[in-house]
Order: sequence, then structure tokens, then C-alpha cells
Amino acid sequence: MVRFKNRWLLVEFIPVNLGDKPKLGPSNLDGKTIYAALRQSVITNFGDTGWGAVGLSLTVKYFSPMTNVCIIRVARDPHKVAWAAVTLLTSIEGIKYIPNVVHLSGTIKHVQLAAIEHNRLVVARYRAQAKLSANYKDSYDNYLESSEKEIEKLQD
Repeated sequence: MVRFKNRWLLVEFIPVNLGDKPKLGPSNLDGKTIYAALRQSVITNFGDTGWGAVGLSLTVKYFSPMTNVCIIRVARDPHKVAWAAVTLLTSIEGIKYIPNVVHLSGTIKHVQLAAIEHNRLVVARYRAQAKLSANYKDSYDNYLESSEKEIEKLQD
């Protein structure tokens, strides 16, 4: 029996604000729109050959609208094409984003650990912008607990 080898990308989509204040809180993105934007990016930048290499294995396994963190699975051989397509994304459904590949892993376990740690960092950043103390109890604590459980439930 042959095991399929995958690469896991942990990507943060940072919204580009043209106004004064950055927008905190949930975004309008979801896994389907990210997948469609990735598909279009691969086809635009690498053509049908690029999509043929990446298309069968590319899946968006997790997306958090609160922190704009996404876990993407792709086959091991064409993972650089998927990474480049993520990097070349400029907008999703007309809204400008800067994609930041936070972590690349060969196993789902390590990307789960990186996602949980990154969610904690993003929530700490939100609290710092709101000028709240680190031990302040708010809805972010509930979010961290629920997102940690959801991320740990992910299967290969």
C-alpha cells in the first residue's frame, strides 16, 4: 500500500486597509472562496499544466474567519506551485489581502501545533491593539478554546 505524501501550508490572510484604522474581528472569507481564488491564481500564473499538477490534491482543510488563518493541504511534489499561487494572490472577491505563509509542514500534527500557537499570537495582537491586559477574560478566550478543539479534530 502506498502512502500519499502531503505538504501542509499554514497561511494568514492579512487584509489591506486603505482607511485609517485596521478592521478587527471576523472577515467575510470562507474555505470555498479561498479555494476558488487559489484555483484561479494557479490557472492564471501557471496555466492548465500547473492546475493539473496541483488540482487533485489541493484542499482547504481549515479556515478561521476571526484570525484569517487557513490550513491548506497539497501533494508533496507540486507544493511549490501552490505556495507560489498563494503568494501571488492579491485579492479575494475584490478585497485586497496580503497572504503570509506562516508555516510549511510535512505532517498535519505539526501544522496543527503551529496554527494553535499562531492563533494565540493573533489574539494577543488584538488585545494589545485594544489595550487590554494579558489576563483579561473576554470572548477571545472562548474562541481560543473552540478553535484549538476544532484544529485538533482535523484528520489527514
